[in-house]
Order: sequence, then C-alpha cells, then structure tokens
Amino acid sequence: MRHFTCVNDIGDLKEAVKKAQYVKQNPYADSALGKNKTMLLIFFNSSLRTRLSTQKAALNLGMNAIVLDINQGAWKLETELGVVMDSDKPEHLLEAIPVMGSYCDIIGVRSFARFESKDDDYSEKILTQFIKYSGRPVVSMEAATRHPLQSFADLITIEEYKKRERPKVVLTWAPHPKSLPQAVPNSFVEWMKATDYEFVITHPHGYELSPSFTEGCTIEYDQKKAFEGADFIYAKNWSAFADPNYGKVISMDKSWTVDKAKMDLTDNAFFMHCLPVRRNMIVTDEVIDGPNSIVIPEAANRVVSAQTVLKEILLNL
Repeated sequence: MRHFTCVNDIGDLKEAVKKAQYVKQNPYADSALGKNKTMLLIFFNSSLRTRLSTQKAALNLGMNAIVLDINQGAWKLETELGVVMDSDKPEHLLEAIPVMGSYCDIIGVRSFARFESKDDDYSEKILTQFIKYSGRPVVSMEAATRHPLQSFADLITIEEYKKRERPKVVLTWAPHPKSLPQAVPNSFVEWMKATDYEFVITHPHGYELSPSFTEGCTIEYDQKKAFEGADFIYAKNWSAFADPNYGKVISMDKSWTVDKAKMDLTDNAFFMHCLPVRRNMIVTDEVIDGPNSIVIPEAANRVVSAQTVLKEILLNL
C-alpha cells in the first residue's frame, strides 16, 4: 500500500480485518517498525478522534508524530492554482506541500468539503495535491468525499459484534442543524458494498447520495420499513448532494431521529455513529446510552484501523 484514500487501497477485506484483529490483540508488537520515521498529521478542519487515534497509532508503531493545525499557528494556505495571491493567504500549497514532505515519511491529511463547488469537492483538490506534490505516502484522515479510516473502523466493529455471518446493516439519515459533508456516508456505503452484508440506505427524498457511490444499493425511503430485522443501525446526517441544493440543509425532520420505538423494529440491533453526535437530534439519549450502543468501542477501533493502515505503509517504504 502506497496511499490510503478509499476501500480499494486496503486490498482483500477479509485479510484486512484479520490484520486489524492482530493489531488489536498485539498493539505494540511492531513498535520497532516505525523507528526513526515521522508522520505529519495536517488538519485543515477540527478533529478529536481522528487526531488522537492516528497519533496514538503512529506512536504504537514507534513513529514520531507531528501535528499541524493549519488554522492555528500556520500561514494561511492558498489552494487554488493560477491565482494572484493578493489576499490574506501568503503561502501556496505548491510550495508548502513539498516542504512538509521533506520533514516526514508519511503524511495524514484532513480536509473537508467546502460546499463552494461540487466539482472541486468531488475531485478532491487538496488531497490530490498532497499525493501529487509531497513525494510521500498520504493517508486520508477524512477528505471531501470519503473518510476511509472511519469506515475501516466501522467494518472492524461490525465484524466483532455481528451475530450472524451476513448481518443486515442499515445506514439511516437523521436530522442536524448544520450542513455536513457526505464523506462519512459515502465512505460507509463504499465499504459496505465491498462486503457480502445485506445493506440498506434510508433517507428522505432529496437526500440521495452521489450515484457513483450508491449504484446497486437498496434505497428505502420508509425509515421504519428499512429498520425491520436490522442487526446494525448506522445513523448519520449529511447535506444534500443534488443540484441546486448541494451542501444545503433541506430538511430537519425530527421524525427521522433514531429512538427506541424504531430500534424496537430491528432484530435487537446495535447502534452505531461516527461521533460527535447531536443527542436528541440524531439519536435519543435512551438509545445512545442503551446496552446496544457500540459508539465507544467503534471509536476505540479508530486506533486499530489507523495502525493497521500505517503498518502496511511502513512495510512498503
């Protein structure tokens, strides 16, 4: 593995899960693998789990970890090509990226969709520039269209908790007061499609994800019907994808909040969410605090997914 940006980079999923299980059981077995290696974690957006888990994963492998928050203590970076730099951005990514690359061995990048241009977001302009100009392996710590470290952790979690070989997994939209990217749901769809699970997506009309991700998926607009017999409920908000509403909140319908009555329709399903979560918007207290909530083990597996990915990259340096 050279770069990690999507499910296609991980190889065979069953083998990847086995490697993750080994890492989880033996977190310090490869502590010498990253000796004298440095990982640079670059954040264009805020983070809690991604920052801590990826940094911890690097340390477990014996690597040095440098964290750079672009919005705190760094020059504002120009990301557009061919512009006259007469605004408040004194440095361009074209110079900044190769300089960053000269200081490290692996680069992690977190950069959300901006909702200014669908074409720019879905072409992954920032992530692509790091891959092109850094000269280093690049790990996506969430980009405009995908969050592969989260999705890998989600898969690890489902494999740990599933009660039957082919569980029914439901991705459900839920209300939120702010415009959120489609990266997590896009990525979750992509990873679930790569499994043999029974997979259903449910959301209100107008919240269809990009067909490039959902092609071939079962989409059910009746949330209660989608929940019937489910083994896992993965709740997540996302903003509209289709024009002219790209990046907008077009509904805050609280009837889509995941509550106990809906969970009672499932086959005693586990509740999942990537966090942070808006309580009593996305999910009620009763559900997220209930015995079938696995959001904390799911978050803990972020270290496992990151460490598994970094280990594979180090083995190929």
